[in-house]
Amino acid sequence: MIVRIGFMPAPAPPDRDDLTALVLGLEREGFDSLWVSERPTGPAGDPVVALTYAAALTTRIKLGTAVMALPGRPPALVAQELASLDLLSGGRLLPAFGLGVRGTAEQQAFGVRREDRAAMLEEALPLLRRFWAEDEVTHHGAFYDYDGLRLTPKPAARGFDVWLGGASDAELRRTGRLSDGWLASFTTPAEGERGRLLIRRTAAEAGREVEEEHFGAVIPYRRGPVTPELERRLSGAARRVHGPASPDDVAPALEDLEPHLKRMVEAGLSKFVLFPLAPVRDWDAELADVRDAVLHLQTRKP
Repeated sequence: MIVRIGFMPAPAPPDRDDLTALVLGLEREGFDSLWVSERPTGPAGDPVVALTYAAALTTRIKLGTAVMALPGRPPALVAQELASLDLLSGGRLLPAFGLGVRGTAEQQAFGVRREDRAAMLEEALPLLRRFWAEDEVTHHGAFYDYDGLRLTPKPAARGFDVWLGGASDAELRRTGRLSDGWLASFTTPAEGERGRLLIRRTAAEAGREVEEEHFGAVIPYRRGPVTPELERRLSGAARRVHGPASPDDVAPALEDLEPHLKRMVEAGLSKFVLFPLAPVRDWDAELADVRDAVLHLQTRKP
């Protein structure tokens, strides 16, 4: 199994010097990829802008969205935007989509109703694939209507392996029916294995296959013990898993990150996006520590 290890910064206001230090460090140390999250009502800014800046500074690391909300975005414009970024980056884009964060403010930002999000995603995702692969698209659906729409440019490979996030059974089954991979968040090894098996079973029932190495997780890590404040922050994430989970099962300490990743690999996951819970003031030092802790587990070398 090919193990790949990427990195995602905590949401923070865009800072050119900070992002520059991070992406150059990832490239220098041999990490697989940079990932950015999205929350319009949060502090971090637009993910495509951040990845475009990162693409201009680098030549090797892959660039991922973890995850980009699709409902509320016109599929034709998303297809063009991501294809353009993929071409400019030399074919390094890794798109992962989701429903978006729950919450009235988030849904207002995207102009969608909560009850419409799943249906919009299920209609939009196949359209993205068609826009990336076909010269002309005609589609008449519940949310989107196109008559012979011709869209350029196309991605470098005229398509992507598209991943989905999500943790509920409905989201996992959707991944099996529609997606090429799964990127879990705040999950335990046991839940990662359960989600992988459900996705693969659903894919088989739909007459398709999700490749063995297309299962991954965003893994938060911490430095030091679990404080009461940190336990409160993690409690919501822990409640989303099926069954009891301690903070250590969701967000290991840096010194425990290696055995945690090994348990994830045993559960069948192999693509990891590491996420520091504490603010990082020195990316060179932080990435060197993470490199020494776990990067030897990576089997796909730069």
